[in-house]
Amino acid sequence: MTLNEQLAYLTKGAEETIRAEDLYAKLERAAKTGTPLRVKAGFDPTAPDIHLGHTVLIRKLKHFQDLGHTVIFLIGDFTGMIGDPSGRNVTRPPMTPEEIAANAETYKKQVFKILDPEKTVVDFNNRWLGKLTSQEWMALFSKYTVARLLERDDFSKRIKEGRPITLHEFLYPLAMAYDSVALKADVELGGTDQKFNLLAGRTIQQEYGQEPQVVMMMPILEGLDGVQKMSKSLGNYVGINEPPQEMFGKLMSVSDDLMWRYYDLLTDLPPTEIAELKNSAAAGTAHPLEMKKKLARRIVSDFHSATAADAAQGDWEAQFQRKAIPEEVRTETLTSFVPVRLTTFLATYELVSSKAEAARKIKEGAVSIAVGDANQPSWERISDPTWEFDPAKYGGYTSITFRVGRKLLKVTVNS
Repeated sequence: MTLNEQLAYLTKGAEETIRAEDLYAKLERAAKTGTPLRVKAGFDPTAPDIHLGHTVLIRKLKHFQDLGHTVIFLIGDFTGMIGDPSGRNVTRPPMTPEEIAANAETYKKQVFKILDPEKTVVDFNNRWLGKLTSQEWMALFSKYTVARLLERDDFSKRIKEGRPITLHEFLYPLAMAYDSVALKADVELGGTDQKFNLLAGRTIQQEYGQEPQVVMMMPILEGLDGVQKMSKSLGNYVGINEPPQEMFGKLMSVSDDLMWRYYDLLTDLPPTEIAELKNSAAAGTAHPLEMKKKLARRIVSDFHSATAADAAQGDWEAQFQRKAIPEEVRTETLTSFVPVRLTTFLATYELVSSKAEAARKIKEGAVSIAVGDANQPSWERISDPTWEFDPAKYGGYTSITFRVGRKLLKVTVNS
């Protein structure tokens, strides 16, 4: 690639780059000297599972890696004990060292689904932050003003709302900024919610006599609902360790509009190819459903394999287009033949989290039962939350299948 092509490749999908001209200059210098750039991204191990929202940034790290630069996957085992105040209106509980160590190990296993382990430096910021003396901390504090910290949206909002800010929270952006000093980072990646922290890194590097890093901010990926950011706590996420069938099914549930956002941020397709696909769908020469299948196949292939993606697509088409029942379905054998209310049954077998959720799903029309041949089952939608499942009525069948959204459960019934 030419330098201009490299710049376009690296900035693809980025919300903001500060500054693009500096990145060009760094790339030019790296090409002339043969010295790769040091590209850093920090992750506080607050949750052990990586979902597709996290991979927007990790995929961008891979782009730098593809061009021969050094990628530093930084696990914030020190800053995790402080707690990132970004976007929070209350003080975040610090994590224990044991929680951090366990989550960090899980992170390392998952991130190499995207990054090349041979070309990735995994580091922990306790290695230097934990060794700073009191004098060194004082020197760091002296390089940033309180007024500047209070410019941060999170802090200014909490002051206006009368919510407390603890002193240790002020430490977080400075500790994160010092990471860039310790690592001599040329580029730092982060989400748009990290802008204050990332810019603090530029300032602190200059205070320590280093050239300021280029800051590249990646957008926050919307979850499956297309409204809120992807989050495990909100249940609108796709985990990269989920089974291929589950991943494929979840991705097929996104809206047609959101699909293009996912193409931009979760694939390596060039913008021109994505635009061609989008134009084909708009012109009616290609069906959006087929485009969505291609997206789901591509993503499942990235985290599993092309073979697994083929099988997942086949299962999805059988289940949702031909209404067939996949071969691999969780099966339970009934031990009681007493009639039971369906809401209780679904909650007992964990197809829903509670009876209340079961009632809601039934009212939404998301609950069905099927009997008969797996390839041509007879599906019956249940719309009454008071409906009772009586196993005795199904004694003529070896099994029946319950469906709640994408979840399936096959129950064997003795005749």
